[in-house]
Amino acid sequence: MNPLEAPQLLDAIDARTKLAGSNKMELLLFSLGSHELFGINVFKVREVSPTPPITLTPNMPFGVEGVISLRGSIIPVISLVKFIKAETPQDILNGAMIVTEFSRHTQGFLVHDVDRIIRVDWDRVKPPENLLSGQDGLITAITELDDGRLVSILDVERILADVLGEKVMPTLPNAASGQNMTVFFADDSMVARKEIVMVLDKLGINYIQANNGLEAWTKLQGIATRSASEGKPVHDQIQLILVDAEMPEMDGYVLTRNIKTDSRLSAIPVVMHSSLSSEANRTMGQKVGVDAYVAKFDPAILADTLLALLKR
Repeated sequence: MNPLEAPQLLDAIDARTKLAGSNKMELLLFSLGSHELFGINVFKVREVSPTPPITLTPNMPFGVEGVISLRGSIIPVISLVKFIKAETPQDILNGAMIVTEFSRHTQGFLVHDVDRIIRVDWDRVKPPENLLSGQDGLITAITELDDGRLVSILDVERILADVLGEKVMPTLPNAASGQNMTVFFADDSMVARKEIVMVLDKLGINYIQANNGLEAWTKLQGIATRSASEGKPVHDQIQLILVDAEMPEMDGYVLTRNIKTDSRLSAIPVVMHSSLSSEANRTMGQKVGVDAYVAKFDPAILADTLLALLKR
């Protein structure tokens, strides 16, 4: 596809918010100069355009080609091909730029070519095997097209974290220490799981984790069944559930709806912790029953939200 045609594909993104909660998503497919296809959730995409002139600036982090001015804002332009350790195509600067907005940051990603938008069921989006999750863990999921080709979904949150560097963890109260509180959380991003664990450790909160929505639901069902056999409420085992919105096999919206319609689990507060921070996504979270919605990643806000619900 000619990159000039790509913006036309994104005109109706707002209408696509209805996909949330249906265990479906739409991926914008692109290539990085090889035959391999990559995908990014359309919810993260603001626009697609031919690569504009890029201003080089000194001391840029690894992978950042420079900056551009986008409607009055200066944003970094990141070369994705450098992160997957592939050979940079000579014409990459004549390709396309995908402008993304997530985790409260806006940036451009340089790609070789934009293909098309496809709709997939989350249960067809699988976690990568250990071998495929190479690239330093940058591939967070794999899905298969109808023609048999595979699409690798990059952990763009991990890439952004690598560009911005490690976050400085603020001083947090050890408010839950000694109270034997446990949070169950699910997130498919390696960097997000690490950040969540850092917050919970600082707060003195125990945790159980899952790497995707289906794994989380399976574990929660097992905990609920064991609690029932022991004649105890599940709330004695888990005091709060933290879910990501985008996860392989079962997204956070469906996971939340399952939790809230299960009488054994419905009383446990659910916090959605997502890089998809638009008002539309917050509204969808409310519709499926989340008790709070927190944009990634502000450790202080996440900590305050968790503590407020735990103190209930």
